[in-house]
Amino acid sequence: MRSRRGGRGSRSCRPLGLLLAIAVLAAAEPSVWDGVYTVEQARRGETAYLTACASCHGTALEGGDMTPALVGGGFTSNWNDLTVGDLFERIRTTMPLDMPGKLSRQQNADAIAFILKANGWPAGATELPADPAALKQIRIQSVRVQ
Repeated sequence: MRSRRGGRGSRSCRPLGLLLAIAVLAAAEPSVWDGVYTVEQARRGETAYLTACASCHGTALEGGDMTPALVGGGFTSNWNDLTVGDLFERIRTTMPLDMPGKLSRQQNADAIAFILKANGWPAGATELPADPAALKQIRIQSVRVQ
C-alpha cells in the first residue's frame, strides 16, 4: 500500500505555498505606507495644489458638486490597489480641467505628495519621483498591509 506522506498529499500544499509566495512579493512592493515623499515636497505640493487645483477640489481637498474629494474614504477606496503612477498619469493628462498638462511633472509629483500627506500616509526621507515608471511601482493601499 502506498503512503500518503510525500506522495500525492504533498501536492495539496502547493497552492498554500504559491499564496505565501504571492503575499511575500506583494509585501515587498512599496506602498504609500512606506514614506514615499518628504515633508518639504508636500509643502511645495500644497502651494501647487492651492494654485492649480483648489478652485475645483476645494482648499481642504474636500471636492465639490462636480469634482471628487482627494481626501478621505471615497478617495482611498477609489484608488485602493492602484499605483501612484496611475494617479500621476490621471493628473498629468486631465488636470487642471481647463488646461491639462499645465503643471510640470515635478509639480504633479509635489501635489501628489500633498495629497498623500492629507490622507495620513507618512512622509519619509526620499522625495516622490516625477518619473511615471518609478511611480508605477508604488501601490496605493487604503489600509496598511502587515
